[in-house]
Amino acid sequence: MKITIVGTGYVGLVSAVGLAELGHRVFCVDTDPQKIEILKSGRATFYEPGLDKLLKKNLANRRLSFTVSLAQVIDQSEIIFICVGTPPQPDGSADLTYVKQVAASIQTLSKQGKIVVTKSTVPIGTGAMLEQILNKKPGRVFEAVSCPEFLREGQAVYDFFHPDRIVVGADKQSVGFKVINLFSAVKTHKMVTSRETAELIKYAANAFLATKISFINEISNVCEKTGADVEEVAKGMGLDKRINPYFLKAGIGYGGSCFPKDVRALRQLSGGNGYNFRLLKAVIEVNNKQRQLFFEKIKKVLGSLEGKKIGVLGLAFKGNTDDVRESAAVDLIKKLVKAKAKVSCFDPQAVANARLVLNGRIRYCANAYETMEQADALIIATEWPQFAKLDFKKVKKLLRQPIIFDGKNLLNHQLIKKAGFSYYSVGRS
Repeated sequence: MKITIVGTGYVGLVSAVGLAELGHRVFCVDTDPQKIEILKSGRATFYEPGLDKLLKKNLANRRLSFTVSLAQVIDQSEIIFICVGTPPQPDGSADLTYVKQVAASIQTLSKQGKIVVTKSTVPIGTGAMLEQILNKKPGRVFEAVSCPEFLREGQAVYDFFHPDRIVVGADKQSVGFKVINLFSAVKTHKMVTSRETAELIKYAANAFLATKISFINEISNVCEKTGADVEEVAKGMGLDKRINPYFLKAGIGYGGSCFPKDVRALRQLSGGNGYNFRLLKAVIEVNNKQRQLFFEKIKKVLGSLEGKKIGVLGLAFKGNTDDVRESAAVDLIKKLVKAKAKVSCFDPQAVANARLVLNGRIRYCANAYETMEQADALIIATEWPQFAKLDFKKVKKLLRQPIIFDGKNLLNHQLIKKAGFSYYSVGRS
């Protein structure tokens, strides 16, 4: 089938490449000419394992193309996906400005009715609102459909082809099944629901996962008070099939482009509909507090941070991505700089993006070892696997003091302590 995707950000590009790989003809539209030229050359505009390879492949076989002109491709497609950003507004609610703009353009440019699918994360009621925009003029019938994405950054290509489920929400089941059939080659659970249900599933899923993270972080704080080990507590909990071990990983809190935004948006959406979602307020507070508690731990061990040299490993919000949005690592570096510490940092992929959001005198290093040269302490702030495989004999020689703060519980704390380090993690003694 011929498909147009509007927006070539994270969700849009992964979805476009994935649908092309499934055999569809995909036209991608973005308003940024520079981005379009990069994509035409076969290079993704962000880091995601496996994406460049599939991008090049589907450009070569002509199942994928890029343009800045929606008018040029709109009437070649029966289905249009909206994959533009929905950034948070000051009150936490989703800003639908770009979504509305795309819908208005489709309404103006399309000669015939289409199925318009929102892949962007949008609040309940967005589909109904879009249909009002799309069907403003009589003579054509547009159907607005919700098809939320469930892509994990760092594993998005795998997730596209091996999802836990595919959810489509539509007013008419026949329309919903037409969208579901785009993914006929993907073997997984498939659901066709009401539009409102599909819109809420995405928010509910992310809010629940964020809640699991905040819960285990609260348990980690109890562990530190009592001498229990949060890793073993999480393992014991996770063996219960009703709970499972996923997202029971203590650390310095969740971040990224989805969890913080979606938790706040669901809380705001609930309040706007007359319901006080008290649990989500606590989830947000715990996540913010977790970063501060880790910073306080660093201050308690090192004393005044003014003039202290601190090496930080990791800038991305998690490993295997270059995304620094709502990154706990970035937040921690800002606190260190404010306390007048001298910060050196390294990340395998996220340095360029971090430079855009970090101010102050920060030294960006070419490798992990450079960050720790004569440093008073080393901080692990992102769970890149290679940080666990460092030569810790070399690390000990490079550091001025053999002190490690592990904000992701990445290292084997018993082995690191035996190697002569003063080691501080989260919820482990």
